[in-house]
Amino acid sequence: MDLIFFDLDGTLLNKSSVISTYTKDTLGLLAERDIAFTVATGRTMHSAQHVLKGTEFVLPHIYNNGVAIWDPSDKALTLENLLAPSEVNTIVQCANENRITPFVNTVNINSESNDHVIYHAIPQHQVERDLIDKYFSRTDATLAPIEQLPAHAHITNISMIGDAPLVYEMYQYLNNHDELIAYSGPAIEGDQYRWMDVHHQLANKGSAVEILKNKLGASNVICFGDSDNDISMFELADEAYAPSNAKQMIKDAATSIIGHHNEDGIARFLRERFSL
Repeated sequence: MDLIFFDLDGTLLNKSSVISTYTKDTLGLLAERDIAFTVATGRTMHSAQHVLKGTEFVLPHIYNNGVAIWDPSDKALTLENLLAPSEVNTIVQCANENRITPFVNTVNINSESNDHVIYHAIPQHQVERDLIDKYFSRTDATLAPIEQLPAHAHITNISMIGDAPLVYEMYQYLNNHDELIAYSGPAIEGDQYRWMDVHHQLANKGSAVEILKNKLGASNVICFGDSDNDISMFELADEAYAPSNAKQMIKDAATSIIGHHNEDGIARFLRERFSL
């Protein structure tokens, strides 16, 4: 059994952060052939589900770089490797010292809809305000002041965006903490900015991919990704493919380099690979 895992941003999504009509049609052809596929993304559940609307991903989804696994068949959400209070304090303190707004992503697993609440301080930069107005407003996430963050919140990750050199320095600093792992890359808002997601060190896509591989009885795991948070699933995949826009470290780890994400590179490869 083949089991395909798609990263979203920079991979399955085009530069407008949507799944093109051609790619949607290709996913439909995979489904018609009973070829199993799902998503493995750094996005939160509510953010990812926004861009997945109109496309049927029936198998369990991997969100938050492996922290969350959502099974749409029975509406079950599993959380692993959440951030501990001491780790949250380290990340928030680093953000405050550098005048960067931390966006603390939480999931209320006690609610029927697994509410996603993002706690944050008052944004200090326009790019942060734009993130709220143009990005978070498109999702079902609730925004709240960071002062209201519950003591025992289920914190999946902490996100930030800001001037590229500064965020890169913070990325290096946080990755030197044994209990943390940070992922970062250029922001779609412009090369002068970088985004960063910070997780518990044990959180990664690879561990979640392995869980689903065993659960679904897959014999051949095929992964598509473009950034450093995809390395862990590339390492255990039987086949791993990087679009031509991927980071060099991902290209080096890939079975092969395929077409650009903004030119339906993944869909075109799949049509050839499976004779769709």
